[in-house]
Amino acid sequence: MRRGFPHFRDYRRRVGPTHPRRNVFTLKDEKGFTLWFTGLSGAGKSTVAELVAKELQSRGRLVEILDGDEVRQHLSKGLGFSKEDRDTNVRRIAYVAKLLTRHGAAVITAAISPYRETRAWAREQIGNFVEVYVACPLEVCADRDVKGLYQKAFAGEIPQFTGVSDPYEPPVNPELILETHRETPSESAAKVLHCLETLGYLPARHPAPRAVH
Repeated sequence: MRRGFPHFRDYRRRVGPTHPRRNVFTLKDEKGFTLWFTGLSGAGKSTVAELVAKELQSRGRLVEILDGDEVRQHLSKGLGFSKEDRDTNVRRIAYVAKLLTRHGAAVITAAISPYRETRAWAREQIGNFVEVYVACPLEVCADRDVKGLYQKAFAGEIPQFTGVSDPYEPPVNPELILETHRETPSESAAKVLHCLETLGYLPARHPAPRAVH
């Protein structure tokens, strides 16, 4: 697995020796989908996404992670943090996710994506869309912050910081809610996989969620 935006010529190489005949043209036989993780900075989106991605790969799926920080660096470089720029960033993520989903990939996005309206637009564009709300209290997210961004935001040194000086709009009806302050990352990942099985995006493997190690 690697993050970022793949070239289609890389697909066959990255599928691995267990699927010697698979390539980009046969991926359409699999049901592509986008897992859209949303939540505050520090909620645990990327941590859970990595665990889910590893398990999906072990099941033979082609996985692409569109991480919020990497998208900012490569696809949305130069954008700020106004509502308009945040919406533009999410729309760009959704566009790439739509293309990959169309070709049968399992796409995982891990970006804050704070506004309901823009997430609803992404859902409409992508189609096979699974919204996962990574719920975690602000104070817990701040305690986890090793970069000290929350501390700077509370002090007014970082303007337009989501959850502090800029709004975050929680999903109203997501496919799944994870409470990462009450469960381990492996327990959260197991719930995501069970959700995908229930929705028909993955063959059922277990009758109930289990921890992913």
